Amino acid sequence: MKLSIGIVGLPNVGKSTLFNALLKKQVANVANYPFCTIEPNVGIIEVPDKRLPVLAKIVNTTKIVPAVVEFYDIAGLVRGASKGEGLGNKFLSHIREVAAIVHVVRLFEDNNIIHVSDKINPVDDIQIIETELILADLETLKKQHEPRQNATKDERSAYEVYKKLIDHLDAGKPARTFILTDEELAAIRQLNLLTMKPVIFVFNVSEQQLENIKETDEQIDKIRWPADFVKRNNFLSPLLLNAKLENDVLTLDEKDQKEYLQQYNLGDTGLNRLIKKAYETLGLISFLTAGTIEARAWTITKGTLAPQAAGTIHSDFEKHFIKADIVSYTDFVAANGWVGVREMGKVISAGKDYVMEDGDIVEFKVNA
Repeated sequence: MKLSIGIVGLPNVGKSTLFNALLKKQVANVANYPFCTIEPNVGIIEVPDKRLPVLAKIVNTTKIVPAVVEFYDIAGLVRGASKGEGLGNKFLSHIREVAAIVHVVRLFEDNNIIHVSDKINPVDDIQIIETELILADLETLKKQHEPRQNATKDERSAYEVYKKLIDHLDAGKPARTFILTDEELAAIRQLNLLTMKPVIFVFNVSEQQLENIKETDEQIDKIRWPADFVKRNNFLSPLLLNAKLENDVLTLDEKDQKEYLQQYNLGDTGLNRLIKKAYETLGLISFLTAGTIEARAWTITKGTLAPQAAGTIHSDFEKHFIKADIVSYTDFVAANGWVGVREMGKVISAGKDYVMEDGDIVEFKVNA
Protein backbone atom coordinates (compact mmCIF):
# COMPACT_ATOMS: atom_id res chain seq x y z
CA MET A 1 0.00 0.00 0.00
CA LYS A 2 1.19 3.50 -0.79
CA LEU A 3 2.03 5.79 2.11
CA SER A 4 -0.87 8.07 1.24
CA ILE A 5 -3.66 10.01 2.93
CA GLY A 6 -7.27 10.11 1.73
CA ILE A 7 -9.38 13.20 2.41
CA VAL A 8 -12.97 12.11 3.14
CA GLY A 9 -16.22 13.50 4.50
CA LEU A 10 -19.76 14.31 3.49
CA PRO A 11 -20.35 16.42 0.36
CA ASN A 12 -19.84 20.19 0.71
CA VAL A 13 -17.75 20.13 3.88
CA GLY A 14 -14.68 21.70 2.24
CA LYS A 15 -12.63 18.66 1.16
CA SER A 16 -11.74 19.88 -2.33
CA THR A 17 -11.12 23.42 -1.08
CA LEU A 18 -8.67 21.99 1.44
CA PHE A 19 -7.07 19.81 -1.24
CA ASN A 20 -6.63 22.81 -3.54
CA ALA A 21 -4.85 24.65 -0.76
CA LEU A 22 -2.60 21.64 -0.22
CA LEU A 23 -1.66 21.69 -3.88
CA LYS A 24 -1.16 25.47 -3.70
CA LYS A 25 -3.07 25.76 -6.94
CA GLN A 26 -6.59 25.14 -8.25
CA VAL A 27 -6.72 21.52 -9.35
CA ALA A 28 -9.77 19.89 -7.78
CA ASN A 29 -13.17 20.95 -9.08
CA VAL A 30 -14.90 22.92 -6.32
CA ALA A 31 -18.66 23.07 -6.83
CA ASN A 32 -21.71 23.53 -4.66
CA TYR A 33 -23.29 20.14 -5.27
CA PRO A 34 -22.59 16.54 -4.24
CA PHE A 35 -20.37 14.26 -6.34
CA CYS A 36 -18.57 17.01 -8.25
CA THR A 37 -15.46 14.90 -7.58
CA ILE A 38 -15.72 11.32 -8.87
CA GLU A 39 -12.19 10.22 -9.66
CA PRO A 40 -9.86 11.07 -6.77
CA ASN A 41 -7.46 13.93 -7.38
CA VAL A 42 -3.92 13.12 -6.29
CA GLY A 43 -1.33 15.55 -4.97
CA ILE A 44 2.27 15.03 -3.92
CA ILE A 45 2.72 17.48 -1.05
CA GLU A 46 6.01 18.64 0.45
CA VAL A 47 6.46 18.12 4.19
CA PRO A 48 7.54 21.44 5.78
CA ASP A 49 11.02 21.08 7.27
CA LYS A 50 12.83 24.17 8.55
CA ARG A 51 16.03 22.16 8.94
CA LEU A 52 16.70 21.84 5.22
CA PRO A 53 17.38 25.53 4.40
CA VAL A 54 19.76 25.67 7.37
CA LEU A 55 21.65 22.60 6.12
CA ALA A 56 21.72 23.95 2.57
CA LYS A 57 23.38 27.14 3.76
CA ILE A 58 26.01 25.22 5.75
CA VAL A 59 26.99 22.92 2.85
CA ASN A 60 26.64 25.70 0.28
CA THR A 61 24.00 24.18 -1.97
CA THR A 62 20.92 25.75 -3.53
CA LYS A 63 19.09 22.45 -4.11
CA ILE A 64 16.65 21.42 -1.36
CA VAL A 65 14.59 18.22 -1.64
CA PRO A 66 11.97 17.82 1.11
CA ALA A 67 10.08 14.69 2.10
CA VAL A 68 6.60 14.31 0.61
CA VAL A 69 3.18 12.90 1.47
CA GLU A 70 0.64 11.78 -1.12
CA PHE A 71 -2.90 13.13 -0.61
CA TYR A 72 -6.03 11.85 -2.36
CA ASP A 73 -9.13 14.05 -2.63
CA ILE A 74 -11.94 11.48 -2.43
CA ALA A 75 -15.50 12.42 -3.37
CA GLY A 76 -18.08 12.96 -0.65
CA LEU A 77 -19.69 9.92 0.95
CA VAL A 78 -23.39 9.85 1.84
CA ARG A 79 -25.67 7.65 3.91
CA GLY A 80 -26.02 4.34 2.10
CA ALA A 81 -22.60 4.53 0.43
CA SER A 82 -21.84 0.96 1.51
CA LYS A 83 -24.90 -0.12 -0.54
CA GLY A 84 -23.83 1.93 -3.55
CA GLU A 85 -25.68 5.18 -2.84
CA GLY A 86 -24.04 8.21 -4.47
CA LEU A 87 -21.48 6.08 -6.33
CA GLY A 88 -20.50 4.84 -2.87
CA ASN A 89 -18.87 1.56 -3.92
CA LYS A 90 -16.43 3.41 -6.15
CA PHE A 91 -15.61 5.97 -3.46
CA LEU A 92 -15.09 3.29 -0.81
CA SER A 93 -12.65 1.49 -3.10
CA HIS A 94 -10.64 4.72 -3.33
CA ILE A 95 -10.45 4.92 0.47
CA ARG A 96 -9.29 1.31 0.61
CA GLU A 97 -6.14 2.26 -1.30
CA VAL A 98 -4.86 4.85 1.20
CA ALA A 99 -2.91 4.22 4.40
CA ALA A 100 -4.70 6.81 6.58
CA ILE A 101 -7.73 9.08 6.47
CA VAL A 102 -8.24 12.81 6.94
CA HIS A 103 -11.90 13.19 7.87
CA VAL A 104 -13.12 16.75 7.19
CA VAL A 105 -16.06 17.77 9.39
CA ARG A 106 -18.08 20.92 8.73
CA LEU A 107 -18.60 23.33 11.62
CA PHE A 108 -19.03 26.51 9.58
CA GLU A 109 -22.47 27.97 8.83
CA ASP A 110 -23.10 29.24 5.29
CA ASN A 111 -26.57 29.45 3.76
CA ASN A 112 -25.01 29.62 0.29
CA ILE A 113 -23.44 26.17 0.64
CA ILE A 114 -26.00 23.42 1.03
CA HIS A 115 -25.59 20.65 3.57
CA VAL A 116 -26.77 17.19 2.53
CA SER A 117 -28.79 16.95 5.77
CA ASP A 118 -29.89 20.63 5.72
CA LYS A 119 -28.32 21.13 9.16
CA ILE A 120 -24.89 21.39 10.76
CA ASN A 121 -24.57 18.43 13.13
CA PRO A 122 -20.96 17.20 13.41
CA VAL A 123 -21.82 14.15 15.53
CA ASP A 124 -24.34 12.90 12.98
CA ASP A 125 -22.01 13.72 10.09
CA ILE A 126 -19.12 11.76 11.57
CA GLN A 127 -21.35 8.84 12.49
CA ILE A 128 -22.71 8.66 8.92
CA ILE A 129 -19.21 8.25 7.52
CA GLU A 130 -18.10 5.86 10.24
CA THR A 131 -21.24 3.72 9.89
CA GLU A 132 -20.74 3.38 6.13
CA LEU A 133 -17.13 2.33 6.60
CA ILE A 134 -18.14 -0.20 9.28
CA LEU A 135 -20.84 -1.66 7.02
CA ALA A 136 -18.36 -1.95 4.16
CA ASP A 137 -15.89 -3.77 6.44
CA LEU A 138 -18.63 -6.13 7.64
CA GLU A 139 -19.39 -7.00 4.04
CA THR A 140 -15.70 -7.72 3.43
CA LEU A 141 -15.40 -9.93 6.51
CA LYS A 142 -18.59 -11.87 5.85
CA LYS A 143 -17.31 -12.77 2.39
CA GLN A 144 -14.47 -14.75 3.98
CA HIS A 145 -15.20 -18.47 3.77
CA GLU A 146 -14.86 -20.88 6.66
CA PRO A 147 -11.61 -22.87 6.31
CA ARG A 148 -11.78 -26.31 4.73
CA GLN A 149 -10.68 -29.41 6.62
CA ASN A 150 -7.21 -29.28 5.06
CA ALA A 151 -6.73 -25.58 5.89
CA THR A 152 -3.46 -24.49 7.46
CA LYS A 153 -3.14 -23.39 11.07
CA ASP A 154 -2.67 -19.78 9.88
CA GLU A 155 -5.86 -19.91 7.81
CA ARG A 156 -7.85 -21.24 10.78
CA SER A 157 -6.38 -18.57 13.07
CA ALA A 158 -7.22 -15.84 10.57
CA TYR A 159 -10.84 -17.01 10.38
CA GLU A 160 -11.14 -16.81 14.18
CA VAL A 161 -9.97 -13.20 14.00
CA TYR A 162 -12.55 -12.48 11.30
CA LYS A 163 -15.36 -13.79 13.56
CA LYS A 164 -14.17 -11.65 16.50
CA LEU A 165 -14.05 -8.57 14.30
CA ILE A 166 -17.54 -9.19 12.91
CA ASP A 167 -18.92 -9.17 16.47
CA HIS A 168 -16.96 -5.98 17.22
CA LEU A 169 -18.17 -4.18 14.09
CA ASP A 170 -21.74 -5.39 14.61
CA ALA A 171 -21.62 -3.47 17.90
CA GLY A 172 -20.94 -0.28 15.90
CA LYS A 173 -17.24 -0.10 16.75
CA PRO A 174 -14.49 0.49 14.17
CA ALA A 175 -11.85 -2.20 13.71
CA ARG A 176 -9.04 0.09 14.88
CA THR A 177 -10.44 -0.04 18.43
CA PHE A 178 -10.22 -3.84 18.61
CA ILE A 179 -7.03 -4.94 20.36
CA LEU A 180 -5.11 -7.37 18.17
CA THR A 181 -1.76 -9.11 18.55
CA ASP A 182 0.93 -8.61 15.91
CA GLU A 183 0.10 -12.07 14.54
CA GLU A 184 -3.61 -11.24 14.32
CA LEU A 185 -2.88 -7.94 12.61
CA ALA A 186 -0.77 -9.76 10.04
CA ALA A 187 -3.61 -12.24 9.48
CA ILE A 188 -6.12 -9.54 8.48
CA ARG A 189 -3.76 -7.12 6.73
CA GLN A 190 -4.64 -8.39 3.26
CA LEU A 191 -8.31 -7.46 3.82
CA ASN A 192 -7.33 -3.79 4.00
CA LEU A 193 -10.21 -2.91 6.32
CA LEU A 194 -11.41 0.69 6.08
CA THR A 195 -12.00 1.19 9.81
CA MET A 196 -8.57 -0.16 10.67
CA LYS A 197 -6.97 2.92 9.12
CA PRO A 198 -5.86 5.75 11.44
CA VAL A 199 -7.98 8.90 11.24
CA ILE A 200 -7.08 12.58 11.53
CA PHE A 201 -10.11 14.79 12.18
CA VAL A 202 -10.11 18.26 10.60
CA PHE A 203 -12.88 20.63 11.69
CA ASN A 204 -13.55 23.18 8.97
CA VAL A 205 -14.58 26.31 10.85
CA SER A 206 -15.72 29.75 9.71
CA GLU A 207 -13.42 32.75 9.72
CA GLN A 208 -15.35 34.16 12.68
CA GLN A 209 -14.95 30.89 14.58
CA LEU A 210 -11.24 30.93 13.79
CA GLU A 211 -10.92 34.45 15.19
CA ASN A 212 -12.32 33.13 18.46
CA ILE A 213 -10.19 30.00 18.55
CA LYS A 214 -10.58 29.40 22.29
CA GLU A 215 -14.32 29.87 21.98
CA THR A 216 -14.28 27.37 19.10
CA ASP A 217 -12.43 24.83 21.26
CA GLU A 218 -15.12 25.29 23.90
CA GLN A 219 -17.80 24.97 21.25
CA ILE A 220 -16.34 21.62 20.20
CA ASP A 221 -16.14 20.51 23.84
CA LYS A 222 -19.82 21.42 24.33
CA ILE A 223 -20.95 19.26 21.42
CA ARG A 224 -22.59 16.24 22.97
CA TRP A 225 -20.15 13.63 21.73
CA PRO A 226 -21.25 10.19 22.97
CA ALA A 227 -18.67 8.93 25.49
CA ASP A 228 -17.79 5.75 23.59
CA PHE A 229 -17.66 7.80 20.38
CA VAL A 230 -15.03 10.14 21.84
CA LYS A 231 -13.04 7.19 23.18
CA ARG A 232 -12.69 5.52 19.78
CA ASN A 233 -11.89 8.70 17.85
CA ASN A 234 -8.98 11.10 18.11
CA PHE A 235 -10.77 14.14 19.55
CA LEU A 236 -7.94 15.02 21.91
CA SER A 237 -6.29 17.17 19.28
CA PRO A 238 -8.48 17.71 16.20
CA LEU A 239 -7.14 20.22 13.72
CA LEU A 240 -9.15 23.43 13.39
CA LEU A 241 -8.81 25.39 10.16
CA ASN A 242 -10.71 27.44 7.64
CA ALA A 243 -10.16 25.78 4.27
CA LYS A 244 -11.02 28.90 2.25
CA LEU A 245 -8.70 31.05 4.35
CA GLU A 246 -5.88 28.58 3.76
CA ASN A 247 -6.17 29.25 0.03
CA ASP A 248 -6.14 33.01 0.61
CA VAL A 249 -3.02 32.84 2.79
CA LEU A 250 -1.09 31.13 0.00
CA THR A 251 -1.30 34.24 -2.18
CA LEU A 252 0.80 36.18 0.35
CA ASP A 253 4.57 36.19 0.75
CA GLU A 254 6.10 34.60 3.86
CA LYS A 255 6.27 37.83 5.87
CA ASP A 256 2.65 38.78 5.12
CA GLN A 257 1.55 35.21 5.85
CA LYS A 258 2.99 35.43 9.36
CA GLU A 259 1.29 38.76 10.00
CA TYR A 260 -1.99 37.44 8.64
CA LEU A 261 -1.83 34.32 10.81
CA GLN A 262 -1.03 36.38 13.90
CA GLN A 263 -4.50 37.93 13.59
CA TYR A 264 -5.84 34.49 14.44
CA ASN A 265 -3.15 33.71 17.03
CA LEU A 266 -1.74 30.99 14.78
CA GLY A 267 1.97 30.24 14.52
CA ASP A 268 1.65 28.19 11.35
CA THR A 269 -0.87 27.52 8.60
CA GLY A 270 -3.44 24.82 9.08
CA LEU A 271 -2.01 23.13 6.00
CA ASN A 272 1.46 22.80 7.48
CA ARG A 273 -0.01 21.46 10.71
CA LEU A 274 -2.06 18.94 8.75
CA ILE A 275 0.85 17.79 6.59
CA LYS A 276 3.08 17.27 9.61
CA LYS A 277 0.37 15.41 11.49
CA ALA A 278 -0.32 13.21 8.45
CA TYR A 279 3.38 12.34 8.21
CA GLU A 280 3.46 11.40 11.90
CA THR A 281 0.19 9.46 11.66
CA LEU A 282 1.70 7.28 8.97
CA GLY A 283 4.53 6.49 11.38
CA LEU A 284 7.10 8.25 9.21
CA ILE A 285 10.30 10.08 10.10
CA SER A 286 13.02 11.74 8.03
CA PHE A 287 16.75 11.27 8.00
CA LEU A 288 18.79 13.95 6.27
CA THR A 289 21.71 14.13 3.87
CA ALA A 290 23.66 17.30 3.22
CA GLY A 291 26.34 17.89 0.61
CA THR A 292 27.24 20.23 -2.22
CA ILE A 293 24.76 18.49 -4.53
CA GLU A 294 21.69 18.86 -2.30
CA ALA A 295 20.19 19.02 1.18
CA ARG A 296 17.54 16.33 1.33
CA ALA A 297 15.03 14.64 3.64
CA TRP A 298 14.53 10.90 3.10
CA THR A 299 11.34 9.23 4.28
CA ILE A 300 11.48 6.05 6.38
CA THR A 301 9.19 4.41 8.92
CA LYS A 302 9.98 4.56 12.63
CA GLY A 303 12.19 1.67 13.67
CA THR A 304 14.05 1.42 10.34
CA LEU A 305 17.61 0.10 10.63
CA ALA A 306 20.56 1.84 8.99
CA PRO A 307 21.00 -0.60 6.05
CA GLN A 308 17.31 -0.30 5.09
CA ALA A 309 17.55 3.49 5.37
CA ALA A 310 20.52 3.36 2.99
CA GLY A 311 18.33 1.34 0.62
CA THR A 312 15.92 4.26 0.28
CA ILE A 313 18.71 6.15 -1.48
CA HIS A 314 19.69 3.21 -3.70
CA SER A 315 18.95 -0.51 -3.41
CA ASP A 316 22.66 -1.29 -3.86
CA PHE A 317 23.43 0.76 -0.74
CA GLU A 318 21.52 -1.73 1.38
CA LYS A 319 23.15 -4.74 -0.27
CA HIS A 320 26.68 -3.36 0.13
CA PHE A 321 26.22 -1.51 3.43
CA ILE A 322 29.35 -1.25 5.60
CA LYS A 323 28.48 1.43 8.15
CA ALA A 324 26.89 4.86 8.51
CA ASP A 325 28.45 8.03 9.87
CA ILE A 326 25.64 9.71 11.80
CA VAL A 327 25.37 13.01 13.64
CA SER A 328 22.40 14.83 15.15
CA TYR A 329 21.04 17.89 13.39
CA THR A 330 21.76 20.05 16.46
CA ASP A 331 25.42 19.04 16.61
CA PHE A 332 25.85 19.39 12.84
CA VAL A 333 24.55 22.95 12.90
CA ALA A 334 26.53 23.89 16.01
CA ALA A 335 29.76 22.62 14.41
CA ASN A 336 28.93 24.16 11.01
CA GLY A 337 29.24 20.95 9.03
CA TRP A 338 30.97 17.59 8.76
CA VAL A 339 34.51 18.82 9.36
CA GLY A 340 33.51 20.49 12.61
CA VAL A 341 31.48 17.57 14.02
CA ARG A 342 34.31 15.14 13.27
CA GLU A 343 36.80 17.39 15.03
CA MET A 344 34.44 17.52 18.02
CA GLY A 345 34.07 13.73 18.06
CA LYS A 346 30.30 13.95 17.64
CA VAL A 347 29.98 11.48 14.77
CA ILE A 348 28.63 7.98 15.51
CA SER A 349 29.98 5.11 13.43
CA ALA A 350 26.78 3.04 13.20
CA GLY A 351 26.50 -0.59 12.17
CA LYS A 352 23.71 -2.75 10.78
CA ASP A 353 21.73 -2.81 14.04
CA TYR A 354 21.48 0.99 14.41
CA VAL A 355 17.87 2.23 14.60
CA MET A 356 17.47 5.50 12.71
CA GLU A 357 16.18 8.61 14.50
CA ASP A 358 14.29 11.55 13.03
CA GLY A 359 16.75 14.26 12.04
CA ASP A 360 19.80 12.01 11.81
CA ILE A 361 22.28 13.44 9.30
CA VAL A 362 23.97 10.56 7.54
CA GLU A 363 26.84 9.58 5.29
CA PHE A 364 26.60 5.93 4.27
CA LYS A 365 29.72 3.86 3.64
CA VAL A 366 29.22 1.07 1.11
CA ASN A 367 31.32 -1.35 -0.94
CA ALA A 368 31.81 -0.17 -4.48
